Amino acid sequence: MAGQRVGYIRVSSIDQNPDRQLDEVGADRMFIDKASGKDVHRPQLDQLLAFVREGDTLVVHSMDRLARNLDDLRKLVQTLTRRGVRIEFVKEHLTFTGEDSPMAQLMLSVMGAFAEFERALIRERQREGIALAKQRGVYRGRKKSLTADQVRDLQRRAQAGEAKTRLAKAFGISRETVYQYLRSGV
Repeated sequence: MAGQRVGYIRVSSIDQNPDRQLDEVGADRMFIDKASGKDVHRPQLDQLLAFVREGDTLVVHSMDRLARNLDDLRKLVQTLTRRGVRIEFVKEHLTFTGEDSPMAQLMLSVMGAFAEFERALIRERQREGIALAKQRGVYRGRKKSLTADQVRDLQRRAQAGEAKTRLAKAFGISRETVYQYLRSGV
């Protein structure tokens, strides 16, 4: 019995359009993550890994959509192919079944290394851009979650013994952000 064709799409930001990645590829089921590829901790990827079965074919637009890290890419491909899942990378015209030739393994390593290198370049450009913007005085960083009055209220309530979890919920911020405001005193 032939398995299902399962598509996986990953876009880095919410405003990116995922449709272009597998628009012409027929799939029985599609998993779409709107998250960074820096690691494999993505909700839809987790669901995909739990969903696919032996005989299924996973279709991904390109290797860098599955992982931006060579180790993660190899691990995912190896894990899936050991379970009997075939993997097709559309852009690279590569298919992995677990019985792959040394040339296929080399291509996986080379293309995965390029994806990792590209991610490193993006991070480097981002750091350089932020540094230049700071020099020009136009980089202000992320907008503060709370106003000065809210911070004072938060500090007062925390000193009175109110639980951090309750404070986080009341101010609509994470517990870690509560602790950051309490540490910084700002």
